[in-house]
Amino acid sequence: MCRSIKTLRPPVLPEEATEEDIRAAALQYVRKVSGFRAPATHNQEVFDQAVDEIAEATRKLLDGLEIRGAARAVRPARP
Repeated sequence: MCRSIKTLRPPVLPEEATEEDIRAAALQYVRKVSGFRAPATHNQEVFDQAVDEIAEATRKLLDGLEIRGAARAVRPARP
């Protein structure tokens, strides 16, 4: 596990994860898996697409998790 990826769910993160938190985690994951901090120009599109898809999957995961013992707040739908 990449050490810079932090847990994004309560109670570890006291408030709901922001889009910036989610994107930063997705970027760190793609960097770790690809082995590139910054991809070459010919790989930029696929790198960015992977970050977008992982960020979306992370949003869905966080929106679907139920934390036992925690009151589930009604969240507005994400755009």
